Amino acid sequence: MLLKGGAFPACNAAARVGDNRQNCRLSSLIRRPTKNAAFYNFPGRARRAPFLRVKSVATGEPKSKPQESSHEPSLADRLRLGSLTEDKMSYKEKFIVRCYEVGINKTATVETIANLLQEVGCNHAQSVGFSTDGFATTLTMRKLHLIWVTARMHIEIYKYPAWGDVVEIETWCQSEGRIGTRRDWILKDYATGEVTGRATSKWVMMNQDTRRLQKVTDEVRDEYLVFCPKTLRLSFPEENNASLKKIAKLDDPAQHSKVGLVPRRADLDMNHHVNNVAYIGWVLESMPQDIIDSHELHTITLDYRRECQQDDVVDSLTSPERDGSFSELNGTTNGSPVSEKDENSRLQFLHLLRLSKVGLEINRGRTEWRKKPAKR
Repeated sequence: MLLKGGAFPACNAAARVGDNRQNCRLSSLIRRPTKNAAFYNFPGRARRAPFLRVKSVATGEPKSKPQESSHEPSLADRLRLGSLTEDKMSYKEKFIVRCYEVGINKTATVETIANLLQEVGCNHAQSVGFSTDGFATTLTMRKLHLIWVTARMHIEIYKYPAWGDVVEIETWCQSEGRIGTRRDWILKDYATGEVTGRATSKWVMMNQDTRRLQKVTDEVRDEYLVFCPKTLRLSFPEENNASLKKIAKLDDPAQHSKVGLVPRRADLDMNHHVNNVAYIGWVLESMPQDIIDSHELHTITLDYRRECQQDDVVDSLTSPERDGSFSELNGTTNGSPVSEKDENSRLQFLHLLRLSKVGLEINRGRTEWRKKPAKR
C-alpha cells in the first residue's frame, strides 16, 4: 500500500543537540562519525580522524539552515535527469516515454504515469538525504519504527504523452494537519511547457510493528518541513476541486465485476506490500470494455482502507456513479489552461476493491472518463 520511496523527505536533527548549552567547549563537541551519523561532514584536522563532525556550537546566534549533503553523487545521481529546484523546496525530473510504457492508444498508460510519480517522489527523498529503504523515513521515525502509508491518491491527466515524448514532473511535500502529510505533483510536456497532468496524495503515519496509525509528532514534522515550501502550495488550488470529493460506497451488487484477482510477485514493492499501481490496474479490470474502447481515463481517485498481502484474493467491482455532478475545473491553474468540461462526453464510475472471502474493503475509487481524441 505504500507508495514506494515516493513518500516524504526527512532531515537529520542531530545538529540540534546541545544548542542550549551555552558554556560548552568546542573540543567536547567534536567526535568521530558513527554508522548513523548525519550527512553534515567536515574535513578533519587529525590524521587518525579523516572526517570529523561538529555536533553543535553554542554561539548564541540563531540556528543556521541545514547544510547540503557532502557525499559524492552516485553514478545514478549523475546520469539522472533530475535535481532540486533553486530554492530546494521542490524537485524536478525529466523522463522519456519508452515503447513498453505505452498501451493500445500508443500513449503512456495511467499505470506508467503512476510509476513515474512514484519514481520522482523516491528520487526527491533521496536527493535530500532521506532513508533509501523505500519508506522515506526520518531519523526519529526509524528509531520509533514509524512509516508513511498512503491514505488517498488523486491523479488527473489532461493529455497523455506518446512514445518518445519527454515529460517533466515537479514534486514537493507539505504538512497535512496533525495526523499526516501530503505530496503533490505537476506534469508538463517538456517540449512545450504545457501542463499535461496534476496529482496529489495524502499520507498518514503508521507503526511498522503494531500496524496502528499514529499522530505526526512535532519532532518528526520539524525534520521534514525544512525541505517543504514555506507557504502553502497546492497542485489543485481550486476551491471544491475534484481531489477533495468524498467517495461514496458502491452499492452491491455492482453492475460490473472481476473476481478472483491475485497479486503477482511482480506486484509487490521493496517493502513487501502490494504496490499502489497494482490497485489502479485492479480497479480498471472491472471497467466495461465498450468504455475502454471509446474513452480514456481523465481522473482517478483512490482511498486506501486496508493493506493487501501477497496471499489475498481480491474482487474488483464497478458501477456508474448515480450522482452525475462533478466539480468544474475551468480557468487557469499553475500557469496552464485546463480544458472546459464537456458534460456530454464525461462519464463517472464508482469502484470498490474487497477481499473475496470476507468482503472487507481494501480500496474505494472514482474515475472520470472522456472521449478519446483523434488518433495521433
